[in-house]
Amino acid sequence: MQPATLDIEQQSSGNGLLIARLKGKLSLETVSGFLQQLRPVDSAKLVLDMSGVSYMDSAGVGALVQIFVHRRGKSQSFALAALTQQGNAVMQVSGLVKLLPNFPTVDEASA
Repeated sequence: MQPATLDIEQQSSGNGLLIARLKGKLSLETVSGFLQQLRPVDSAKLVLDMSGVSYMDSAGVGALVQIFVHRRGKSQSFALAALTQQGNAVMQVSGLVKLLPNFPTVDEASA
């Protein structure tokens, strides 16, 4: 069995906006690297493009909440974009759909 991986490609779009494109699994095996890479981000707005996330578990959801709370404490905004069907289902079950800003596309999340 292949180890779980998560690649994060960061793309600055000016105006204090950073888009992070995630590809792979946001799960217990990958959340440590996810948090190490995204917690220090100091942009005014961070949008996570979730379209490449093939699987997300409760540890992944917890990591998203950690990033959200960390950024809110620094008055920085955060949004999720393009959740997959599985990712959307996990967010619905966890009840976090109403807490974490979530948009159908990266463009809508960036606006």
